[in-house]
Amino acid sequence: MQAQIISIRLRAVSAIFAAALFVTNAWAADHETVLHNFGNGNDGASGTSLIIDAAGNLYGVTPNGGIYQCGIGGCGTVFQLSRMAGGGWTETVLHNFGNGTDGNGPNGLIMDAAGNLYGLTESGGLYGRGIAYELSPSEGGGWTETVLYNFSAGGGYGNGNYSLFMDAAGNLYGTMLGGGAYGEGMVFELSPSEGGAWTETVLHSFGNGSDGQAPESGVVMDAAGNLYGTTYQGGTSGCGIVYELSPSESGGWTETVVHNFNGTDGRAIWAGLILDAPGNLYGAAYQGGIYCPPFGCGTAFELSPSEGGGWTMTVLHNFGNGNDGTGPLASLTLDRAGNLYGTANGGGTNGYGDVFELSPEHGGGWVETVLYSFDRNDNGGYIPFGSVVMDRTGDLYGTTGFGGLYGAGIAFELTPASIRFGSCCAPTK
Repeated sequence: MQAQIISIRLRAVSAIFAAALFVTNAWAADHETVLHNFGNGNDGASGTSLIIDAAGNLYGVTPNGGIYQCGIGGCGTVFQLSRMAGGGWTETVLHNFGNGTDGNGPNGLIMDAAGNLYGLTESGGLYGRGIAYELSPSEGGGWTETVLYNFSAGGGYGNGNYSLFMDAAGNLYGTMLGGGAYGEGMVFELSPSEGGAWTETVLHSFGNGSDGQAPESGVVMDAAGNLYGTTYQGGTSGCGIVYELSPSESGGWTETVVHNFNGTDGRAIWAGLILDAPGNLYGAAYQGGIYCPPFGCGTAFELSPSEGGGWTMTVLHNFGNGNDGTGPLASLTLDRAGNLYGTANGGGTNGYGDVFELSPEHGGGWVETVLYSFDRNDNGGYIPFGSVVMDRTGDLYGTTGFGGLYGAGIAFELTPASIRFGSCCAPTK
C-alpha cells in the first residue's frame, strides 16, 4: 500500500536524523526558543504534535529513540516538558515503548479531564499490529501504562500522524491505515466495559468501489455525534476524500463522502480535520494545488455545510509560491479570532519547512503570513512533522523531525514580538 510505505519511510528517516528562522509581521527571529534537544543518550527522537494542559505543561511522543531497540532505532517515548521555576524547561520521559509485548512507534496523544493520556502505536503489541494505550499519573510519582487493546490483522494495523478522539462517555475513536473488510483501512471505536476490558467495533471499512483508501489521519466529532476524517488516496479521482460517518438509530454507521479531491484542490492528504463552532471543516493537503506541477505543493482548504445539504469546498491557500512552504503534513490549529496556524514540511526561505498563519480578510479570501522558516545550518531544528499548539497568551509550540544539538529534532516555542514587548497592539487570545 502506497500510503503505508510512505509512513514507514518517514519513520525510518526520522530514526537517522531551532531554529534560524525567517519572520514577518509581529514575529521576530530572536523570539524563538529551543525548549529541548531530542536524541541525547536514551532520549526520544523526532517528535510529532504536542498537546498542552491547563498548567502549561507540554506532552508529546517520539516515534523513535528511548531505551528499547526496535529495528534500526529506538521504539519511541512519551514525554512531558515543564517550565522550571528559574526559567527554562525540563523534559521527563513518561514511558519508553518496546518492553516485551508493549507497542512501538507511537503517534499522537490526547488527554482526558483527569489528566490521563491516550494514544496508539504503529506496531508492536501481542500481534505486532500496534496497540491503544493509556498512561495514568501515579500518586507517588511516575506514570503507569495500561494496554487498552491489541490490534490484529482483522482489527486493523498501522497508523499515520494522528491522535485518538474521546467522546463525553469515554469512548475512543480512531483510524487504521490497513485492515478492515477490504484491506484499505478502517474507522474504529474502542468502548470501555465494567470489567476493565475494551471492545473494538469497526464503524467503517475503506476501499469498497470509489470509497477512500488509507486514512493517514484520525477523526473529529461534531456536537451531533458525527465523525469526520480524510483519506490519503481513493475516491473518484484517486486523490483522497473527506468523509462523514453518522450513527443511525437502529445501530451502525453510515458513510457520506463529503468531498472527492481532484488534484487542483488537493491530493495525498496526511493531515486530519478541525471543526469550528458553526461546523466548518478545515484541513491541509500534502500535495495538489496550482504550484509545483505535476503533483503540487499542497493546499489549505475549508468545507462549509450548505443550507440545502451538501458541502462547499474553498481552497484557502495554495502552497509553493516563491518562498512559501510546501507539503503540509499535520492538522491545522484554530485560534479564537478565526486564524489558522500550521507547519509545512518543506519549502520556506531555506527549503526546510516553515510555520505559517492563515487569516481571513474582511472582503473575503485569506492571507498567509510565514511566521518562521527553518534552517538546518545552525543548532536549530528543521523539517517539522507535527502541528503547532497555542497557549493562552498566543505563543506557539511544536517540534521538528531533525536538527538540534543531537540531530534528532527539537521542541520549540514561538513568541510574537508584540506580546513579548507588551505592545498595546498585542492580540487578545
